[in-house]
Amino acid sequence: MCWVFLHSVVLVLLFFCQRPSAQSTNDLYNSWKKYESECQQNMSQGPTSTDLVCNRTFDGYACWPDALPNTTVRVSCPRFLPWIEKVQNGYVYKRCGPDGQWISMPNGNVERNVTECEVNMDDLRAQDQFGETYRSFMVMYTAGYSVSLGTLVIALSILAGFSKLRCTRNCIHMNLFASFILKCASVLVIDGALKTRYNQVFDDDYSVQLWLNSDALAWCRAASVFMQYGIIANYCWLLVEGLYLHNLLSIAGFSEKSYFTLYVCIGWGAPVLFVVPWVVVKYIYENTQCWTIHEYMGFWWILRTPVLLSIMINFVIFVRIIRILVSKLWAHEMRYTDSKSRLAKSTLILFSLLGTHEVIFAFILEELAQGTMRQVKLFFDLAVGSFQGMLVAILYCFMNKEFQIYSGNFGWVTEICWLD
Repeated sequence: MCWVFLHSVVLVLLFFCQRPSAQSTNDLYNSWKKYESECQQNMSQGPTSTDLVCNRTFDGYACWPDALPNTTVRVSCPRFLPWIEKVQNGYVYKRCGPDGQWISMPNGNVERNVTECEVNMDDLRAQDQFGETYRSFMVMYTAGYSVSLGTLVIALSILAGFSKLRCTRNCIHMNLFASFILKCASVLVIDGALKTRYNQVFDDDYSVQLWLNSDALAWCRAASVFMQYGIIANYCWLLVEGLYLHNLLSIAGFSEKSYFTLYVCIGWGAPVLFVVPWVVVKYIYENTQCWTIHEYMGFWWILRTPVLLSIMINFVIFVRIIRILVSKLWAHEMRYTDSKSRLAKSTLILFSLLGTHEVIFAFILEELAQGTMRQVKLFFDLAVGSFQGMLVAILYCFMNKEFQIYSGNFGWVTEICWLD
């Protein structure tokens, strides 16, 4: 499935793990903004007191009326709290000083008693445990993407740097590496952006200004767009690898070069057909925050559709290739030393790792999965997806017979890409 949804889920849950609701940051901010607007409207309607009072105010957490000096005021817990149903009968307290100023702490921050608006310790402990699970997921996939990124860069440099390794087949591999690099890099970048933005606490005006900063929003959204493109391009190039191997084994006299332009159009062009409409509808109808959370899931299906199609087509290709290989082996038409056989075996290892596992969870939607199934799906998808690039680099480059022959003989090989 599309990895950005998984990462958004993990990050949002992680940064709100101290709160007993997994309400999205966008929803939380919108609720907070609505509460503030209503507060400002109420404050503007009432008559202004001419006596010495602590002035009505919104302090970023609650809406306070005018208060007499040396009194303690209480107001209901603010409605924007994700756990408001559990504390709807509670109050937050604030004291007005003798000089008509709200009491502040020595460091200048607002002093208020929010004990009744907090959740009980059992809920907090449950959320702590919940958060630890997702922290582990974050560490795991961050390490996976980092290792994959480094391995892929080395592998791409090897295939691009040695002229004798350049052929249609390896060019397809290089494009696959590039799509993985784009995916890994964009995931790590957007994670950094989400950590910065979703860890904001709306307790003062400065925090809100940071959240609403247009430059930061534009940068974050651009990173999100590149990530979506990289993810779909990655699935498209995996599909190209499947199509290439299928054609190689099933079409007599298959000409690799004649199909390469079509492969490039599928790998890099097809994602544009889905990402551009998604950008348009997000900008028009859901232009909020980093574009990582979808309030209307119909927009998410614009990105989800090509991923599911790629997974299903690749699985069908995988089954067909197995049948072709079995029939050829039974008919003694293919020797194990044959180059096509070696290519097929290495690619089938990759297909069994990437294609089959995707089909298992492809139609278990992230937003509907609950409990243990949700955690199992997240772990499986994130674990395999993050280390996927490293495995691709190992199978298609470092375990590549042509590379091993070339490196072992220091270039004394006259014809490496004999499949061209």
